Amino acid sequence: MVSVANLASNLYSLLSDDNSQGTFSEQVSDWRLLGQERDGTFLFSWVQTKQETEVNCTHIGLYSYEKNELTRIYSFDRKVNCIQASVSSCRTILAFVVKTSAEDNTYTYNASLYKINDDAKNLYDLQLERSKQVMVQFLYPKQSILSENQPIKFLVFIHQECILQYQLKVSHDGLNQDSFTYESLVRTFMWAQWDPLQQTLYYIHNRKRGRCLVEGEEENLEETGTKISPTLSGLQFNDELPHETVLNIPLNLPHLSSLHGSCFIYEDDTVPLRIHDCSLDLIVLTDSNGFLCICHHYLYQPIQPVVELNDEDTSPVHFAYSVTVLHQSCVVHCVIPDIPWNKAKQMRPLFMLNGDHLLVFIPGICTQILDIGLMHEPCCHITVKPIIRDVETHLLCLAPVVSTEKRYALNLATLDLINMDLPTSLLIETFKSDTLLENKLSILHYIILHTEDMDTVFELISWQAEKPFTLGIQQILKEYLIATSYASVQRNLPSDASKLISLLPITSLRIGSDIEVELDNNMICLSQDVLWNASMMLLSPQQRIVPYRSDIWVKLWDQLAKVSKGARRFKPSQVVEKLAVSLVCYQPEILSRSSTPMSPCGGASTAFNEFLNNQCGKKSQNESLPFFETDSCTASKQEHIISVNLRELNMHLLKQSTDNKMNRFQWQCQSPMHVHAVATRYITAQLDQSRQLCQILCKAGTYEPKWEHDKGFVYINQLPDERRFILFSILEKYYLTVESIAFPLPQGFTSFFTFLGYKTLNFDMFLQYVNRNVFELHVDVMKIIMADIDNSKTGVQNKLHLLTMLPRSRAKRLLNQWNHPISLMLRAREHSLNILSGVAGPPTGRVHGIQKNKSFRGLTAFPCSDELSPLDTFLDLLTAKATLTDIDFGLLIEATEASTNELL
Repeated sequence: MVSVANLASNLYSLLSDDNSQGTFSEQVSDWRLLGQERDGTFLFSWVQTKQETEVNCTHIGLYSYEKNELTRIYSFDRKVNCIQASVSSCRTILAFVVKTSAEDNTYTYNASLYKINDDAKNLYDLQLERSKQVMVQFLYPKQSILSENQPIKFLVFIHQECILQYQLKVSHDGLNQDSFTYESLVRTFMWAQWDPLQQTLYYIHNRKRGRCLVEGEEENLEETGTKISPTLSGLQFNDELPHETVLNIPLNLPHLSSLHGSCFIYEDDTVPLRIHDCSLDLIVLTDSNGFLCICHHYLYQPIQPVVELNDEDTSPVHFAYSVTVLHQSCVVHCVIPDIPWNKAKQMRPLFMLNGDHLLVFIPGICTQILDIGLMHEPCCHITVKPIIRDVETHLLCLAPVVSTEKRYALNLATLDLINMDLPTSLLIETFKSDTLLENKLSILHYIILHTEDMDTVFELISWQAEKPFTLGIQQILKEYLIATSYASVQRNLPSDASKLISLLPITSLRIGSDIEVELDNNMICLSQDVLWNASMMLLSPQQRIVPYRSDIWVKLWDQLAKVSKGARRFKPSQVVEKLAVSLVCYQPEILSRSSTPMSPCGGASTAFNEFLNNQCGKKSQNESLPFFETDSCTASKQEHIISVNLRELNMHLLKQSTDNKMNRFQWQCQSPMHVHAVATRYITAQLDQSRQLCQILCKAGTYEPKWEHDKGFVYINQLPDERRFILFSILEKYYLTVESIAFPLPQGFTSFFTFLGYKTLNFDMFLQYVNRNVFELHVDVMKIIMADIDNSKTGVQNKLHLLTMLPRSRAKRLLNQWNHPISLMLRAREHSLNILSGVAGPPTGRVHGIQKNKSFRGLTAFPCSDELSPLDTFLDLLTAKATLTDIDFGLLIEATEASTNELL
């Protein structure tokens, strides 16, 4: 637990400093949080014992954490149970609620008003004494300064009865009955919450069910209009205009007791201000960017019939919650089975917005980070151990507090202010543990895109690379490539093309998949459902009192429109499918470099060429790869993959930005030039991140550029067998990952990887890799392999096998450089075949392959009974087909002489 401060200690020290009589010796106890206003100011009560009379008195004060100032605004003449308070924006009126107990163990709530700094202590009893929960709350206008004639408004909540809005005009005569007017805003309700930041009132009430809102549900005409269902409504309060209902959401609360079955046990939640009993634990979280989450926590018994449980019962129940992520039009469900009842009933989860995520803290169980931001669809949810581990469950009662800078929660049991930021060490610990693969991917996604802590990312990838045979390593490397490429484009994208980034791939995780994470013998199950037609629950912008006013509800409406009719993201599988066909016909010896986007003077864009030049500069300064980044063929496979990626991404962006009908204005500025700029930057990021990942994995595979002096094939030859096997295993996973999402490989990698496989695997296994197109036999790697294989019978057969697997032009080129009699024989046969086929060319006119034997006797070397050799007969046949200048007699004679030896 990261405790920022203990507010009780701070408040006590402030009371001591304000004492004018010297040493502060009065006893102070029972600190209690009464509320928090829109500006972040806390209201506290405490009990102070007077030294002279030893009488206990309750005091109410305003506390500013930012300024560390405590202002006492009211003192009772006795000890009272003040549970909640609110102060007007101009700091002139205090409203508070006192809860008293009767002899029959019942409670009574009563609300009063006090004019601050009134010497007569003019109290006004609102005469709302009830046995059900009562709360009060002042409205805060956007303008901090009110006119003299503008009334002060405040709300009075009476559970299951009504919500009243009072208007108060303060006169010099103080508070009296003539100062008030009020109206009833809400009739019977079962739950309510006040949002101080948005000045919105949320409440749940029963209303007649309208038409079906769930797609596929059959409508019963007999029940329509008669059956009631709980509905969450929202009232937006404006400064000088009437309030308006901006939200109506039908709720599915199967575990909610009926109105007559309420338990009437109140927790008296003041931050945030909620009015409810123990039958319904629900909280609404909002953000000015257009976030709205409805979080519902409940317990249920999975078996039937349901049995009554006492406080000490250890029968297992299911601890569950659901979060309606309205701005993403989905619902996230979480169930933790088999929690003992006596433990589950004490666990109060904390729901708190944390940037683009929703933090859910379940004491003693786990901490979850739900990815519910606007950047992309919710899918990368994280489950880790509890952030707070050193506090007993019953001593944790956390509430999110209003803060403009930090994400704090207040422990109402101890008044500890706790920083709820997720520590990186906890993410690393969870990633390195035996957790679910989806959990690891979500952690990696979170660090790359939301914390941008690349040092931690490199640490996690290096740690995972040390275990190349673990399941899921390819998926982890895939997530790294996709997420880092997106993050790179997001940082460097021009503002006028920012709309197109929502079309780029962002994660490898599948949206809406069920996840089961086991943590400390607890199975945590996450699932996700899609809402249908969620925009019907909102008031449209044109229906507002002030149409299209810029606030959370207009942003929420726009976000729902984007979600419901949004464009489709680009998928790497689109390129993989294209490459599966095009690579069959791929012949790098025939392609022209000017036809690829890698060409310095060909089809690449200016921005892409600048990137290549910069990359060349970077590589010259920091050669951190164990191979030379050059390709020996005319047009490499890397260029072909980049070309296909660029073409497919351009087409996808152009089609989605022109065919999208959800908002023409949103896409009208996205011209084809913007499309090409985004596509080029993304392909650039692909190449950069692929090279970066290769560096990380090579270092994890024991390559350290500071100490290694050799590179390429020489480096492989010098590696011990164990290190060579480790490096090959890691780079094999890297190669398979890159191929699965059609990312380009660094130049020079293909030949380096092929020779590494040749030196690591036995020859038969090596041939299988070649047959499956994993290893590519380019000229540079074939030269060293041909030189490395000896000229034994087995070695010659292996060389011939490799040559037969090459394209004809490449095999012929290598055959000409092979100084062996078999090479002579094969070239001679081909030469003869060409002559007999009528495609003979002029002889090469050079010494062929092997050195001539000094004892060579010419045609007499093959005598026969009629003094004519078979060679003479064959040469006569050739001369009948071609002129003497077209026949390479030296090659034919040397090959004939070599054929007399037993070579195979």
